[in-house]
Amino acid sequence: MRTSITKEINNLKEFKKQLLSWSNQFREAVFLDSNVSYNKNSKYSSYDLVVAVDAFTSIKTDYTNSFQDLYEYQSRTKDWLFGYLSYDLKNDTEDLKSKNFDGLHFPDLYFFQPKKLFFLKENQLEIQYLNMVDDEIEVDFEEIKNYELVFTNYELPKINQRISKESYLEKVSKMLEHIHRGDIYEANFCMEFFAKDAQINPSQIYESLNAISEPPFAVYFKNKDNFLISASPERYLKKIDTKIITQPIKGTAKRSFDLELDEELKSNLSKDAKERSENIMIVDLVRNDLSHTATKGSVQVEELCQVYTFKQVHQMISTVVSEVENTTSPIQIIKSTFPMGSMTGAPKISAMKIIEELEETKRGLYSGAIGYFSPNGDFDFNVVIRSILYNSSNQYLSFSVGSAITSQSIPENEYEECLLKAKAMFEVLN
Repeated sequence: MRTSITKEINNLKEFKKQLLSWSNQFREAVFLDSNVSYNKNSKYSSYDLVVAVDAFTSIKTDYTNSFQDLYEYQSRTKDWLFGYLSYDLKNDTEDLKSKNFDGLHFPDLYFFQPKKLFFLKENQLEIQYLNMVDDEIEVDFEEIKNYELVFTNYELPKINQRISKESYLEKVSKMLEHIHRGDIYEANFCMEFFAKDAQINPSQIYESLNAISEPPFAVYFKNKDNFLISASPERYLKKIDTKIITQPIKGTAKRSFDLELDEELKSNLSKDAKERSENIMIVDLVRNDLSHTATKGSVQVEELCQVYTFKQVHQMISTVVSEVENTTSPIQIIKSTFPMGSMTGAPKISAMKIIEELEETKRGLYSGAIGYFSPNGDFDFNVVIRSILYNSSNQYLSFSVGSAITSQSIPENEYEECLLKAKAMFEVLN
């Protein structure tokens, strides 16, 4: 059981910074920011900010029987749970393997039941504490309001590229051979940038990355020495009562400071035949994924190839929805759609096999999902892209970027798209 109280917050910007810094003292912390001041039309956004700290219970596992373990944990706990599903949970649902290099060594799945929770909507802050710690609410609130922001200076890490440009172009050509042979018709191909012996202040890097991007699914996540710093613009899956929402992104264009040119770039993206076909292929895939748990005839495309503007890029987003029976397990809904179609390709299993062959890094949490379950079984998860991953115990830092390869892809252009997506990460790390 939880004790809930509401406070009014006046200086939102300052308070959010203090809350982030304060939450960093705990072994486990999740900070989910919708950046509503920038993303004013965030349809389906429940909260402006959600913060969860200090695990009362948790689950950590590799991919073996991971969805079953999560089902048992979620059914037993029936409380707020925060955590992530790594891309490699695909090995639990299909006969697949992940044997590529892994410098991060994060668990494949991790969720925790927080003792302390904060929900911000406009200037109303709801604080929910487990009853065992509810005597700490007022003390903590005062501490957050007066929290001293401390900045540390580190030598910025030297970023290396796992796949050279030449090798990237060669691998995309191989991907195209698979497409022309009819093995697949689209696949998301990713490459890693990394740094060894990296010393960073993760929450500081998060603040910088978030300020550059202000995406609707920003995340700062800490589990002891595992950190995720995410500026994700993409929702993977959300459940509100019996409604399921997925919002795949396919199609990216750069932005310009020249307003006229910026509008032109946006307009060109909306009409780009290659980008539209990429998006429509993934819409077909996620419609099929949703149909596994949907009530008959309930899968609908609410928005097709809508162009949204973010600080760094324009993106083409579609919204696909379905209805489920209220008896359908939330874990089953996730399991039948995971991993997100926009990060795999079509057909999904063939694409994942070819991805594994050609990529050189185990994806791990990258292109997985992070988010939460509510006590009634609703949930909301992003897609882990535009994200920096960091293991402070072995000082390994990693970020990956990718693009969708279709029959119309030009390897050189796909490489440029990857660099465009990596721009914000390079900016905060250089």
